[in-house]
Amino acid sequence: MTATQGTASGTAASAIAAKRQTYLKHLLTQASAAADESGLSLKDLRERAIAQLNSQSFPSSRDEAWRFTDLSAMLALPFQRAMVAEAASTDELTNKLRSGLLLLEGSHRLASVNGHYASTLSTAITDCSNSATTLPEGVIIAPLSALMAHPEYAKKIEQAIAHQLAHVKGNDELFTALNTAGFSEVMIVWLQANQVIDTPIFVARASQGDAISHLRTLVIAERNASCTLIESFWGDDEHSRCNNSVSEFWLEDGAQINHIRLQDEGTKTFHLAKTAVSQAANSRYSCIAIDLGAQLSRHHLEVYQAGPQTDTHLYGLSALRNSQLADTHSLILLSHPHGSATQIQKNVVDNRAHAVFNGKVSVSRAAQLTNASQLNRNLMLSSKARIDTKPELDIVADNVKCAHGATVSQLQADELFYLQSRGISAEQAQRLLLYGFAMEIVEKISIEPLRLALSNRINQTMQNKP
Repeated sequence: MTATQGTASGTAASAIAAKRQTYLKHLLTQASAAADESGLSLKDLRERAIAQLNSQSFPSSRDEAWRFTDLSAMLALPFQRAMVAEAASTDELTNKLRSGLLLLEGSHRLASVNGHYASTLSTAITDCSNSATTLPEGVIIAPLSALMAHPEYAKKIEQAIAHQLAHVKGNDELFTALNTAGFSEVMIVWLQANQVIDTPIFVARASQGDAISHLRTLVIAERNASCTLIESFWGDDEHSRCNNSVSEFWLEDGAQINHIRLQDEGTKTFHLAKTAVSQAANSRYSCIAIDLGAQLSRHHLEVYQAGPQTDTHLYGLSALRNSQLADTHSLILLSHPHGSATQIQKNVVDNRAHAVFNGKVSVSRAAQLTNASQLNRNLMLSSKARIDTKPELDIVADNVKCAHGATVSQLQADELFYLQSRGISAEQAQRLLLYGFAMEIVEKISIEPLRLALSNRINQTMQNKP
């Protein structure tokens, strides 16, 4: 390379870096405006997040954490902040959103459209207006704005803001900090000690229009509390948009949360998400994450075991086609004795789709007698599809049982032949094998109506391959 070529290359790189920095400032400006319009008085929280953002730059493929996930396409989309969706109250749109979100009848439900609370999609919430509520005493399920305005809950919510909201480790990550700077509402689920909720709790996120929305959820399960929480994300295919989601889970001693996460965004959507979990002693957290939609999706799942005898189970499935990209980044940090963790991530990629898995299990010296396993299985249906997988084990303790692995394969010819020899067509045989591969994850969903609806959705996707 000549000196002239080197200078030209350096100039081009500087121009691209400047463009990324300008874009990040634009997103921060929109986030700050959305925060001002929200009416939530969280000045200290917002300022801390803005300070964190001012020291960072918009990610590029040169960043190790983003090496396989290129966000360059976002730079051409100057997303504006999401406004309140007035059309969400129409019957036609409401029915469309209900169907897309796979909402369950009889569930406790909080819903938003473009990050703003949507009463038409929600059911009974915590009694903030002295009206009847179906929730048991000691359970709070409501948007933050309603709780802050209610004298009975104001002090308790101040406690959550001071100690839980944006306080799980990793809150300085760029898109997490951007979310903190710009969320318009927070969906609060708070179970007091010994509360066991059998009815599923739904946090449903719908999108419309072309904007960026910052979606925030805070879940607190006090000592020995238990529930099943479902998050669902859905939007149409008509508009380019960005949904930046952050969900924080705090499990105190003996608490149990079964978390089901369904992402079925529109085909022009950038879905950037963080799930951060803090587990105290003897707690159990289980997450089943299904990714079917979005042009580009990235789910960053971090679990911090903050006490002995904690139990973590992470199961994931990404079923991709066309030019979709789904990136699963995860961290399980074990720092106390007798912890256990199991992770299984499955990816099915067709056409030019691209799946990324980067999962790290870190076992500190104090985490003796740990039992942890991690497995990433990938199925490629096209020679043009792409898989990047990087399972990691970082072990400092010396008395542990840990294992990890990754496989990348195609449908086996002998399995296809076996089914065809039984009178099943080649196309049906392929669908059966794909269905069986995916169902290992889906069948872990304990709620039958949801499991059946999701099975039908996945089967439909496999049958409609281009």
